[in-house]
Amino acid sequence: MSQVETFEFQAEAQQLLHLMIHSVYSNKDVFLRELVSNASDALDKLRLESLIDKELDADTSDLHVELVVDREQRTLTVRDNGIGMTRDQVIELIGTIARSGTSEFVNRWQQAKQDGTAELIGKFGIGFYSSFMVADRVVLVTRRAGQTEGTRWESSGSDTYEVSTVADAAPGTAVTLHLKAVDEENHLFDYADPAVLRRIVKRYSDFIAWPIRMRAPKAEEADETDETDATGETETLNSMKALWSRPAAEIKPEEYTEFYRHVSHDWTDPLETIHLRAEGMLEFDALLFLPAHAPYDLFMRGTRRGIQLYIKRVFIMDDCEALLPEYLRFVKGVVDSADLSLNVSREILQQDRQIQTIRRRLVRKVLSTLKDMLAKDPQRYAEFWREFGQAVKEGLVNDPDNRAAILDVIQLASTHDLATPTTLREYVERMKADQTEIFYLVGEHRSTLEHSPHLEAFAANDIEVLLLHDAVDAMWVDMVGDYEGKRFTSASRGEVDLKADGDETPSTEDFTALLSWMGTRLAEQVKQVRLSSRLTTSAACLVSDATDASPALERLYRAMGQDLPKVKRILELNPQHPLVDGLRAAHAERGDDDALAETAEFLHAMAVLAEGGELDDPAGFTRRLADRLSRTL
Repeated sequence: MSQVETFEFQAEAQQLLHLMIHSVYSNKDVFLRELVSNASDALDKLRLESLIDKELDADTSDLHVELVVDREQRTLTVRDNGIGMTRDQVIELIGTIARSGTSEFVNRWQQAKQDGTAELIGKFGIGFYSSFMVADRVVLVTRRAGQTEGTRWESSGSDTYEVSTVADAAPGTAVTLHLKAVDEENHLFDYADPAVLRRIVKRYSDFIAWPIRMRAPKAEEADETDETDATGETETLNSMKALWSRPAAEIKPEEYTEFYRHVSHDWTDPLETIHLRAEGMLEFDALLFLPAHAPYDLFMRGTRRGIQLYIKRVFIMDDCEALLPEYLRFVKGVVDSADLSLNVSREILQQDRQIQTIRRRLVRKVLSTLKDMLAKDPQRYAEFWREFGQAVKEGLVNDPDNRAAILDVIQLASTHDLATPTTLREYVERMKADQTEIFYLVGEHRSTLEHSPHLEAFAANDIEVLLLHDAVDAMWVDMVGDYEGKRFTSASRGEVDLKADGDETPSTEDFTALLSWMGTRLAEQVKQVRLSSRLTTSAACLVSDATDASPALERLYRAMGQDLPKVKRILELNPQHPLVDGLRAAHAERGDDDALAETAEFLHAMAVLAEGGELDDPAGFTRRLADRLSRTL
């Protein structure tokens, strides 16, 4: 063995290890499932690599996972003869934890402990470190397939870890845990007991496609009451039957749950299970899951997505993006087809007609499942929508073929009931007999939309308005155009002919001079000043021309790096507001007075702020406002 090098864990990694070592997590059994799952992944990768690279020097005749117990030394080794790791990979993937979202995990773990729900293991890809819940020291020895030297990694979970080169390492990876003392009161069981290991493997890993073997202790070392232990023979602990290939009627709910946890590394239960078997011209099995909670990186760029692809029960890839569109990136699961070629690549998959057929079937099935959930279990669907609704709405922009189906399942905030979102179908059913449009208002913050002056006339006329406050809303609502023949119409764009019953509109001629003068004074800020039919209590508001982009859409494009020219808005005045009427009278008497010009600028600034916008010169505005207020005292 070469000279040992000592490395120091990063600060965040030290926090994570501290949490694992001192964990009060009740289900410590999960460490074995994580290690077995990692071993299974390594076997999958070696099988695939050997199919691609015929020159690879690797024996794939008996791929398996092995559990080796030494009850006297109190060690447990989880060994596989899979792909293995190079020295650099060990340091990158095992020695440092930064790639696993450690900071986020630590924050969420601490919050979960305060809430009494510390059930986060596996969700951030740090499953290997769950070993420190049950072990005082962990030793990993690995050799990458095709290489001659191996690497040894060792740590007691303190501030440092050691790495060295091993000349005679077996191919694959072996993780040896030096187990802590048994403490059943704190759910720390005897993991050197073969009976305990059988129970854990049967519960969590029975569906693993590779054999999980355990060599039982020799008779003289075995528990005399355990006949299997006394044989000293190697036994296979799992059935190895792919869950997705079994009839749904034969599968228990807990089996679905454990499989979901295996493929998703999420330790909560799935919200919904979708088991699909397609027969005919193209046959495939699919087992998909809708998670109960969104991952922390759902909207991060570069996040790995996609579901597992198998061909004839042979693992092909872990994250096949071609099988589902990006807006369904939260869906987890497996697809297994007997009709695809084993010799595939990501580039080929993107163009493969059979893959595209499978994709269409999966998308339709997921969307129909959501529609059924919405109809049969609205409360559970509301939970789903809170977590994933914003992602689903991306499909309205990116998936025109399924746009109608997506429109049927979206839920949106509405002035009808601020506490409960509505579907578009429910909105249409509530529309007035003479109403032909679906009205909406787009903005960045819901609270700003709820109090927007643009809604005043709609509220006075009891007309419902959708409140769209997610970033993607500004894009899809313009692209979609209509729902069931009802056109989407912005409450803040174009002219709206609304007035409450009994209202008398002042003569436009009385305001002609004021409107012309203000249009000239504010020419750099607005394209027009006109009277409004959408205001009842506010003095002014800004609206966009019917053909102009909304401010929300402008901000979205700029955030995406597109430098758009600023579009001037239209300033609408409420002729019945005392401030506007007073300004009209004052202008008729004093003409182009500096104080009146300042009031006109205040009206424009008030309209900007009322819709949640930003002033070009906020410091100047507050200074002028303070001066004006001081003169009134």
